[in-house]
Amino acid sequence: MEMTDTNPWAWWQNALAGNIGPMHEGVPQQGYYRTRFKGGQWEPVAIWLDEAGGWLAMRGERMVDAADAWNFCRTHPVSYEAYQKAIEGAGWDDEPPIAGIGHNLPADPFEALKLEYEAEKEQAEAFMKTPVTTQDQADKAAIWSKRLTAIKNKATDLHKVEKQPHLDAGRNVDNKWRGLKEDPDTLAKKLKAHVTPFLQEQQRLEYERQQRERDEAERKRRAAEEMAAKADASDTAAQAAAERLQQEADKQEQAAKAKNAQAGRTGARVSLRTFLSARIVDYDKALKALGNHPEMKALVETLANRAIRAGVDVDGVERIEEQRAA
Repeated sequence: MEMTDTNPWAWWQNALAGNIGPMHEGVPQQGYYRTRFKGGQWEPVAIWLDEAGGWLAMRGERMVDAADAWNFCRTHPVSYEAYQKAIEGAGWDDEPPIAGIGHNLPADPFEALKLEYEAEKEQAEAFMKTPVTTQDQADKAAIWSKRLTAIKNKATDLHKVEKQPHLDAGRNVDNKWRGLKEDPDTLAKKLKAHVTPFLQEQQRLEYERQQRERDEAERKRRAAEEMAAKADASDTAAQAAAERLQQEADKQEQAAKAKNAQAGRTGARVSLRTFLSARIVDYDKALKALGNHPEMKALVETLANRAIRAGVDVDGVERIEEQRAA
């Protein structure tokens, strides 16, 4: 296997200085490195040649295949001091410190993840008490954000796993009862629709009756007024007749009050009811009238954002660009 003849550390030392020499897959070079699984934390790696000429490697605290470890760590050489610091659990200088929660995590995934988050939160909030002034600090903030997002993603996955049986059970209950909830309601509405024409006709007849009652009441009221005007003040009989006629007119007026058409009996009654809805006859005027409504403004803002993001210019809308950490 390939190795520098005089100095087995030469390749690693040159790489630390920024001069990464030729490298070949499966052909390790002695030195200290770091590697990580996708989305995971950096782990220290040490690769060396033993006295018998065989390659050895340690990733973290476990022995691994040297050739395999080399394939993943060769582009990430680190100093011995950085390796030693990481192997002792103090993390890396260019990354936020690993929250010191140890290995005695609760068995409950929720409690374990909550503990992990609380530890990260404590350190992140302490970090944010001072402004970012260096690239290293900016890098740490970015890595911290990614770690917190990983916690969020893990929480989302765990939440989905824990909730899924309840969702399935809920859907099963919904499916069981759906027919008995929806079908009777649909049939009841069909029955009401079926009886609606009859009730409408009854209502029409009722309106005609009311008009006849009002006409008759008005006729009797005028007759009573005329009789009272013609009768002599001493003619008590005529006065009484006029008063009776006026009372009949009042009763007729009372009878003219609306009686809503209905069917059924108490507790199971169907009657005509008034339902209000809008029909737009002038769209432009309606938009102008409703333009200041909060819901209309929110809708217009949503549509404007959608258009701007799609690269479409809209009259009355200004395109705004701002950069934020993401």
